[in-house]
Amino acid sequence: MIATQLEIVDGKYTGTIEYYAYAEEKARAIRVLADERGYDLEGSFAYSDSVTDVPMLEAVGHPHAVNPDKELRRIAADRGWPILVFTKPVTLGSRLPPARSALAALAVGGVGAVGWALWASARRRRLGA
Repeated sequence: MIATQLEIVDGKYTGTIEYYAYAEEKARAIRVLADERGYDLEGSFAYSDSVTDVPMLEAVGHPHAVNPDKELRRIAADRGWPILVFTKPVTLGSRLPPARSALAALAVGGVGAVGWALWASARRRRLGA
């Protein structure tokens, strides 16, 4: 995986960045990974919304600008890269159940668990266990 990595000491984040995957460094890391694992970059796809990822987009055979910033839109148009625009983005919140439903499910589950525990306890007492 190619991503910015934060320093962890004794299981805690220190706030220090160990590796910064950004701009040309991200593209270099992609080329190194592709070389190590035998990936075909000419047949690979990359997507970005930021001009800072132009080096990464240049490293692959199928670059795409997705909801690009102004500069990336201009570069993508100049280079004939596909520009994808999503006008109705799907937010994470829209894919999760509403909090109220989740809380209700937890409450029903909790009541059910308590009821079962009380029933089991009473049954054990009746059976003399």
